[in-house]
Amino acid sequence: CPAPKRRALTVAAEVRKQVSRERSGSPHSSRRSSGSLGVPLTEVIEPLDFEDVLLSRPPDAEPGPLRDLAEFPADDLELLLQPRECRTTEPGTPEDGKLDAQVRAAVEMYTEDWIIAHRRYQHLSAAFSPITTETQRERQKGLTRQVFEQDTSGDERSGPEDSDDPRHSSGSLDDTPRSSGASGIFDLRNLAADSLLPSLLERTAPEDVDRRNEALRRQHRPRALLALYPAPDEDEAVERCSRPEPPREHFGQRILVKCLSLKFEIEIEPIFGILALYDVREKKKISENFYFDLNSDSVKGLLRAHGTHPAISTLARSAIFSVTYPSPDIFLVIKLEKVLQQGDISECCEPYMVMKEVDTAKNKEKLEKLRLAAEQFCTRLGRYRMPFAWTAVHPAHMMRPLLAGLERRPAWTDRRRRGPQDRTSGGDDTCSFASFRPATLTVTNFFKQEAERLSDEDLFKFLADMRRPSSLLRRLRPVTAQLKIDISPAPENPHFCLSPELLHVKPYPDPRGRPTKEILEFPAREVYAPHTSYRNLLYVYPHCLNFSSRQGSVRNLAVRVQYMAGEDPSQALPVIFGKSSCSEFTREAFTPVVYHNKSPEFYEEFKLRLPACVTENHHLLFTFYHWIPLLQHGRLRTGPFCLPVSVDQLPPSYSVLTPDVALPGMRWVDGHKGVFSVELTAVSSVHPQDPHLDKFFTLVHVLEEGAFPFRLKDTVLSEGTVEQELRASLAALRLASPQPLVAFSHHVLDKLVHLVVRPPIIGGQIVNLGRGAFEAMAHVVSLVHRSLEAAQDARGHCPLLAAYVHYAFRLPGTEPNFPSGAPPVAVQAATLARGPGRPASLYLARSKSISSSNPDLAVAPGSVDDEVSRILASKLLHEELALQWVVSGSAVRETVLQHAWFFFQLMVKSMALHLLLGQRLDTPRKLRFPGRFLDDIAALVGSVGLEVITRVYKDAELAERLNASLAFFLSDLLSLADRGFVFSLVPAHYKQVATRLQSAPNPALLLTLRMDFTRILCSHEHYVTLNLPCCPLSPPASPSPSVSSTTSQSSTFSSQAPDPKVTSMFELSGPFRQQHFLAGLLLTELALALEPEAEGASLLHKKAISAVHSLLCGHDADPRYTEAAVKARVAELYLPLLSLARDTLPRLHDFAEGPGQRSRLASMLDSDTEGEGDIGGTINPSVAMAIAGGPLAPGSRASISQGPVAASRSGCPLSAESSRTLLVCVLWVLKNAEPALLQRWAADLALPQLGRLLDLLYLCLAAFEYKGKKAFERINSLTFKKSLDMKARLEEAILGTIGARQEMVRRSRERSPFGNQENVRWRKSITHWRQTSDRVDKTKDEMEHEALVDGNLATEASLVVLDTLEIIVQTVMLSEARESVLGAVLKVVLYSLGSAQSALFLQHGLATQRALVSKFPELLFEEDTELCADLCLRLLRHCGSRISTIRTHASASLYLLMRQNFEIGNNFARVKMQVTMSLSSLVGTTQSFSEEHLRRSLKTILTYAEEDVGLRDSTFAEQVQDLMFNLHMILTDTNISSNVLEESAISDDILSPDEEGFCSGKHFTELGLVGLLEQAAAYFTMGGLYEAVNEVYKTLIPILEAHRDYKKLAAVHGKLQEAFTKIMHQVGRDRVFGTYFRVGFYGARFGDLDEQEFVYKEPSITKLAEISHRLEEFYTERFGEDVVEIVKDSNPVDKTKLDPQKAYIQITYVEPHFDTYELKDRVTYFDRNYGLRTFLFCTPFTPDGRAHGDLPEQHKRKTLLSTDHAFPYIKTRIRVCHREETVLTPVEVAIEDMQKKTRELAFATEQDPPDAKMLQMVLQGSGGPTVNQGPLEVAQVFLAEIPEDPKLFRHHNKLRLCFKDFCKNWEPSGRVNPPHSSPRNSLNRASFRKADL
Repeated sequence: CPAPKRRALTVAAEVRKQVSRERSGSPHSSRRSSGSLGVPLTEVIEPLDFEDVLLSRPPDAEPGPLRDLAEFPADDLELLLQPRECRTTEPGTPEDGKLDAQVRAAVEMYTEDWIIAHRRYQHLSAAFSPITTETQRERQKGLTRQVFEQDTSGDERSGPEDSDDPRHSSGSLDDTPRSSGASGIFDLRNLAADSLLPSLLERTAPEDVDRRNEALRRQHRPRALLALYPAPDEDEAVERCSRPEPPREHFGQRILVKCLSLKFEIEIEPIFGILALYDVREKKKISENFYFDLNSDSVKGLLRAHGTHPAISTLARSAIFSVTYPSPDIFLVIKLEKVLQQGDISECCEPYMVMKEVDTAKNKEKLEKLRLAAEQFCTRLGRYRMPFAWTAVHPAHMMRPLLAGLERRPAWTDRRRRGPQDRTSGGDDTCSFASFRPATLTVTNFFKQEAERLSDEDLFKFLADMRRPSSLLRRLRPVTAQLKIDISPAPENPHFCLSPELLHVKPYPDPRGRPTKEILEFPAREVYAPHTSYRNLLYVYPHCLNFSSRQGSVRNLAVRVQYMAGEDPSQALPVIFGKSSCSEFTREAFTPVVYHNKSPEFYEEFKLRLPACVTENHHLLFTFYHWIPLLQHGRLRTGPFCLPVSVDQLPPSYSVLTPDVALPGMRWVDGHKGVFSVELTAVSSVHPQDPHLDKFFTLVHVLEEGAFPFRLKDTVLSEGTVEQELRASLAALRLASPQPLVAFSHHVLDKLVHLVVRPPIIGGQIVNLGRGAFEAMAHVVSLVHRSLEAAQDARGHCPLLAAYVHYAFRLPGTEPNFPSGAPPVAVQAATLARGPGRPASLYLARSKSISSSNPDLAVAPGSVDDEVSRILASKLLHEELALQWVVSGSAVRETVLQHAWFFFQLMVKSMALHLLLGQRLDTPRKLRFPGRFLDDIAALVGSVGLEVITRVYKDAELAERLNASLAFFLSDLLSLADRGFVFSLVPAHYKQVATRLQSAPNPALLLTLRMDFTRILCSHEHYVTLNLPCCPLSPPASPSPSVSSTTSQSSTFSSQAPDPKVTSMFELSGPFRQQHFLAGLLLTELALALEPEAEGASLLHKKAISAVHSLLCGHDADPRYTEAAVKARVAELYLPLLSLARDTLPRLHDFAEGPGQRSRLASMLDSDTEGEGDIGGTINPSVAMAIAGGPLAPGSRASISQGPVAASRSGCPLSAESSRTLLVCVLWVLKNAEPALLQRWAADLALPQLGRLLDLLYLCLAAFEYKGKKAFERINSLTFKKSLDMKARLEEAILGTIGARQEMVRRSRERSPFGNQENVRWRKSITHWRQTSDRVDKTKDEMEHEALVDGNLATEASLVVLDTLEIIVQTVMLSEARESVLGAVLKVVLYSLGSAQSALFLQHGLATQRALVSKFPELLFEEDTELCADLCLRLLRHCGSRISTIRTHASASLYLLMRQNFEIGNNFARVKMQVTMSLSSLVGTTQSFSEEHLRRSLKTILTYAEEDVGLRDSTFAEQVQDLMFNLHMILTDTNISSNVLEESAISDDILSPDEEGFCSGKHFTELGLVGLLEQAAAYFTMGGLYEAVNEVYKTLIPILEAHRDYKKLAAVHGKLQEAFTKIMHQVGRDRVFGTYFRVGFYGARFGDLDEQEFVYKEPSITKLAEISHRLEEFYTERFGEDVVEIVKDSNPVDKTKLDPQKAYIQITYVEPHFDTYELKDRVTYFDRNYGLRTFLFCTPFTPDGRAHGDLPEQHKRKTLLSTDHAFPYIKTRIRVCHREETVLTPVEVAIEDMQKKTRELAFATEQDPPDAKMLQMVLQGSGGPTVNQGPLEVAQVFLAEIPEDPKLFRHHNKLRLCFKDFCKNWEPSGRVNPPHSSPRNSLNRASFRKADL
């Protein structure tokens, strides 16, 4: 079937209940059917009744710290009263008095403390304290740096333990040349030994050794394993939560403006300034006015007749402006005013424009006259102002050049989380006022005000014109002045600051200090933020006055404004804010006067403080006369007005009438037409200024007051009609404007809650408004959410609504009070904890409360009094919300579902407050809430769960939000309600999901939601307690209950039947899933995701594993679980993880890089394994070295019946990242679980299961192997860098299967027989060819830290594996099958010793190895030879370590190995042979291998032998001494060669071939030969030697034919076909074989190498400079600095001219040389690159010693070198055995050159198709007369005349023939490349002929 369809079917099959599909014998066969009652994993088992289980156990059943795991803490839930933040030192609310209900409610709202239902331990959950990269790094502080061999190489060749060593390199060659007979300084007797292990030679009981080793391993171990592993993936953290920020007053970006000075050319009168911000694009004034006075005291004295002592608040010279929407269109406008005087504005400005300060003496009289006139005007008209001048500053002009370096464009997440008020106008994110460099501006040009253009409309035109280059304003004559202002970002907490209400903002150190004013912002667009403080301001803006129709002298018009509380003049209230240098509040204010203008325009702004209670009598009075009543039908009147103006004084009782009423008997300007335009704007947190909100609040307050009848607009409401109006008002709330609705959202929601909980009583009848209020609440929440959509958090929650629930919401009438006499504690949050000292009056008596389940309940009028009615009418909000939600109609239900999280959180807080305030926390959980409420909850959960399932394919985003909200709701209920009831809701939801899965088109979506649901449930802070960890697991009642009962019937290591209790603990059995309910859910999800049938489940793999990883990280970081006993109990919840990972092993990423290695050990122990593969499974590359003395990689199998376990690998493999995370979780369980429990479990395992467990440990070692510091300089693999896996994850999400790239890599690894190729020389991927794009942008410190953490992780992971291996060894010690198990254990130990490990681990690993060999010597000396060979290789390599600790333990292990082998048979021939062969294979092949340190280890072993008293009477010490000296001689004789396989010490001087054990082992068999031949064929294929592949298979094919292995034969012939095909397709230079260099060594320092020559084979792209640099660096490291010199030429080396103290190396490029007869047989390119023994290099010279000269004197020396062996060879260098030199005369040199050019020309012209570029280069080098001494010059020199010497006739004729051949090939080149048939080239050809050709 097509792939997509197949994937869908397979995923669906994963979750369907098809028990018949189960297969016996598979690791996964019984996973789905496990359970005490046969419940498959696809079904959720019913949990135990949590509360009943707890009641059945006594409180002190658990000892000590385990007792805290049994139940939630007593102080789990508490009530916090968090004082509301008040920015000012004064409250700012109106004083207590007669306040109406609306104002009283507002005051209460803005002053009451936040009430928080706090879960004391919630911060410990992963939801609120996530493990992030930052927290991980914090926990990683103080880590010990582990010492690794690979990090100590190169410049750090010695570890810290080696600081006492006198030498660290083989610099001892300075004195004595190395030769086969040299001893000298290298004599082992003269070397210093490493320190000895003090107790090594003691005969100690094995049990004591094990105890001592375990005690040492336990020391200094990190407690938290997962602190060393990368933090969990944040993308998967669906449980992530954060507490909302408390509601605060909204501010935009704030700038501080300081007015420093204002100076004019002349100083004659006071000048007053006004500052404000304007947005040109929005055409709006966006701030209130700031008034400042910079006049000198002498000038201010001119107004003393009109002023009182100025209030300090009016002396401010600096202001803080707030800008919510920064824009480049914002201007800071400065207006100047002066005292009214005679004359228009132009006349008054003239002196300032004409007179200069320098002309003061000349204009002295004029100035005096002007000062006198100004003094008179100030005395007479000082209370009036007139417009003077203005200017504007463009802040963006000043900031833009600076912002480029200071601001960054916000990231997508930043922009998403910002509210709309944080975004700039028009999307201009680069404009910001929040961060710029402070600047001082000097404004020098002011524009005089024009009497006819004073309005804001005119101002916006001027401002727009200012931005144009050719501004008309610049042509105007300016008023010269100097205004200095500072503009800077406002500090976070400025001192001496006044709020817009003139309240002192904290901190305010000294009331006498000059203040800074906060200027109220009028945002350019809507700002959606709730009111949090009391504010009640009114702004009055007179616009214009038209008296043009009035006859008579109407001239200087001013408008007086007063706020009147009545009609009497004395009732003008002092509520008008003063401007500058005046009293703080005034009773009247005037507009500026425009001289002699009948139709003046105004720009004035009057700011008023509205009284708390505005009554019907309050009005604004404008004199000449008119008024505006401020209250109409209970609403504050605002907006634009056009008023008529009365000429006569107003009559009595005028204030009760509206302005449009024409009073009789009064004269009006222009016949009662509107001539005065004015606008009122209120900024109030008391008056909503929205008709729907106003009506709602009015009706609610009327009901609270009970003041009937009541007038609402034109209607009089009585008790009989108010209910209808209230219901209509509730329905109309959805029509309210968004901005006021958001601003008053707390008020609205509080009132709606009040209506639900306290239904109003009208006429003694309870009016049930629950449904209407619930619907209104849903619509209000929806509107608020929609208005703040851009400010949602990651979970789609509105922060404003979340903050309301968390902080502001409270149950009406349940105000918490502290006991009398107990003042609040002076901390941020006051706590109400449970205690006996709280008075009973604190709580509500709920015993008489009536359930909301009866919404139609009503009390008959007159049956009880009002107080009793209110008690009976009170309801519980959570009960009412649940009921209304369940019974709601479809329209409202849809709205509620969109924001389900809000209603869930509201219910949860209501329940919490109900418990806290009602003293119900001590009540048993089953009795806390009535059954009818729990029924509603169950119905609600079922309903919402069904919505999740049905909407997942229609609206995935909504389904995801609903799913998370429901899970969080259940998680919250676990802290409040009956936990057994909550648990019972989960299976019901899972059953809904399972039902839908059977028909789901894409089950992965539903499974993902279910996994998220489970993860959120498990994020509860008491997750461990909820799993009942302290209750014993009940064994299953059924005789065949669980997995183990079917797969472990015959326990291999236990004499008794498997313990069902232990078995149930380690499997997802019924009892486990029933008792550990949440852990069972999580691990079941993991098990289902890991099913092999779950094709395409890569995303599910990652999610499930990430959930477990996140929980384990939380346990590691949780301070409650630090004690070992507690953490062991926690680990019991995850024991089934071991079985899951073990069974998933075939599909885990193979970090060991070995094909077919996933079951490398399990198959050893599984006697039933048959037919798993075909003949000759691919052999590890180290097999080739085994024959020559190298080891076999542990676990590699070479049996004919063995192959890759393909059958068990079906299904989707896990990615490297997921595999590694799963393995680290397994290690966590192994580290923290009780060892005795693990031992009992291991004893019950069958052999194959134990083998898979060992394979799992093997894989853990490979997965966490240390990569070295250098690996962190580049992205190494998917294992370490998640970013490399992102593309593959995207592919998996799209295709539903593994990514194509990852699949290709996996398959190539399966096909490749070479495994890890890091030892292959010149690999581009590990040398300097690696692309720089692979590097990551990290600092050196970061990479150092990563290496530090990785080293500790590798060490701890390996130690955990070692601990587990010790447990397994103790388990199987007395078993009959122990040999096979212990062999597998030893293989794992050997693998750990062979990988990159720290000195700390190797210390413990080698101790374990010694104990193993000591207890079970037969493992090495009676069984596999390979184990002994491998161990010897490992030990010998560590004996050569640069770290003394490693050498110490390796030497000890090697010595004990020899001693134990000797004690078995009085000789240690096997160890002797294996050590000798291992040394031969080690020398020169390992970068970290140090010969000097190995010699020290040999000396240490000698020392042990000399001090071993127990064997002093035997020949053991003598045999050890002989072996050590032989090994020392091998080190000396092998010299510095890096190719030593053929030098293996298998000869009579070390061993005899017929000695015991030499040819034992399965590799010295026919099967071993087959494996080696296959390996050779594979290597030949990789090396491009396809012709040699055929020769290898000629030997292999007869063996396969004899076995009749036709499958293998088919594969072999297929490979042959591939090889032959590649031979045909890769012709000539397309194949890359090698480049050759001659290297000569000169100098006594080289010892036997002196004057020796070698031919080196290098990769074909190697340059001379490259090999020269490499060899120079290599020998410099050996001999020291300034010792090695490279001879730069190829001339013979004269030793007499060499410095005897130096070493000289001569390197020459050579080419293979063939005689003419050889070329007949070497037809192909392969032939000419195979079997090469003769090489040629040429050296040009002249008789006078120069290398090059003129043609007549140019000679050439041709040197032929013959080697001992032919290339390609097992070594990359071969010694030169014969050398032959030939000297060519100049004419012979010319002949060779012409022959070469002719061949090149012929080759270029014969190509098909011809290569024009190549031909052109050949022609240019051949045809030019002087290019490279070209053919023409050769002809002129050697062919111009007949030579006189007869001996040269032959050369002369030969040269002529060469030219004839050259010309023959020239003609075709002209046809191929016509441009070269030019006249110039024709001339060249003529020249050749002229040269007598």
